[in-house]
Amino acid sequence: MSRVFINEVAPRDGLQMESCFVPTEDKIAFVDALSDCGFAAIEVTAFVSAKAIPALADAEAVLARIRRQAGVRYTALVPNRRGLERALEGRVDEVNLVMSSSEAHNQANLRMSRATSEALLLELIAQARDAGVASQVSLSTAFGCPFEGDVAHAEVLRLAERMVKGGAAGITLCDTTGMADPASVRSLVRGAAGVLPLERVTLHLHDTRGLALANALAGFEAGITRFDGSCAGLGGCPYAPGASGNVGSEALAHLFRSMGVETGVDLDRMLHIATGVPALVHRELSNPLLRAGPLRKPSHSKHDGDNHDHADRSPAHAGA
Repeated sequence: MSRVFINEVAPRDGLQMESCFVPTEDKIAFVDALSDCGFAAIEVTAFVSAKAIPALADAEAVLARIRRQAGVRYTALVPNRRGLERALEGRVDEVNLVMSSSEAHNQANLRMSRATSEALLLELIAQARDAGVASQVSLSTAFGCPFEGDVAHAEVLRLAERMVKGGAAGITLCDTTGMADPASVRSLVRGAAGVLPLERVTLHLHDTRGLALANALAGFEAGITRFDGSCAGLGGCPYAPGASGNVGSEALAHLFRSMGVETGVDLDRMLHIATGVPALVHRELSNPLLRAGPLRKPSHSKHDGDNHDHADRSPAHAGA
């Protein structure tokens, strides 16, 4: 059986977009619940300026008090040297370093040029490695920039190769504003295969235009086995217009389960958690999978003459 790995990013990438501040205790409970679902990694928080992203001002407290599940990597986004120092003090398992593939988005998101970001990330990778902590480098706008339009695949691959040669454990190709389509995903993934092993590449997809699952399937068929997902589809980028809506981790798990691909994720447990997310963020969310429930294929008796698919499409409920 094929196998993919799903990283849960809602506690960081999801909550950073919310207008309400989710209390620290609720964040901890959210991460602890997700820890029991079978994710390969959970992005717990970001060590960023509280002024820039007040929703994550309690990063130290959350990371210090979560219940760590064996076999799960607990990661945090780190934008600069001070952020790395804070993350290392908090005993993070892995740091997520970020820069944009396009100049305009890098300036909007990080307030620096890409050349400056490249040099800084290589320093941070080395510093984290010296502390015994791995680095994942996320390349934002890898499939297109809301300010510049198309981003050359050659430039994305140049950055990926430089970061891996500099010591990064892996690269995440980010569809920051949902500009990817299956053809562009296949093309970039095939290019990435010529630069580094695909088991070190993660796809981070947004469902801004409804193509996230199609793009995930295209990535999988091209050789990707690692995906980011966000519980109930929370998230986006505060510096990218129209970026709301990460692909739901439950939607990814459901897609691959329907295909007979192992994820290690307990889908029923995940759906139960997702039903509580609207109360967590104090707003309604549109989630087709939660409305319709997961596809459950029936087992037909050999004496059953009805060949139609009567799969159970009943809604998920709190006890699922």
